[in-house]
Amino acid sequence: MPTAFARFRDFYPFYLGEHRNRTCRRLHVIGSTLVLLVLVVAVLTRHWWWLLALPLIGYGFAWIGHFFFEKNRPATFTHPFYSLLGDWVLWWQVVSGRIRF
Repeated sequence: MPTAFARFRDFYPFYLGEHRNRTCRRLHVIGSTLVLLVLVVAVLTRHWWWLLALPLIGYGFAWIGHFFFEKNRPATFTHPFYSLLGDWVLWWQVVSGRIRF
């Protein structure tokens, strides 16, 4: 039975524990960065079909990291909203230098 988290503040330490593997974290950051780039391209070009690629890019990189490097099940399956929020907090912490890339 998955653990219930009342607040994101309680979930995030669990999330970080699921991302100990550096390659997994790197794949998350790469995927999230590509999501931002594709979003910008879609807005600038007004080719909205690019938006269809966002889930594939974002989750694809992350899930490869989990299944092949971290060897665990993505938190997306049990905590989808907190997991998505965790992806962006992790991305920001890596980009800002708080967590090693």
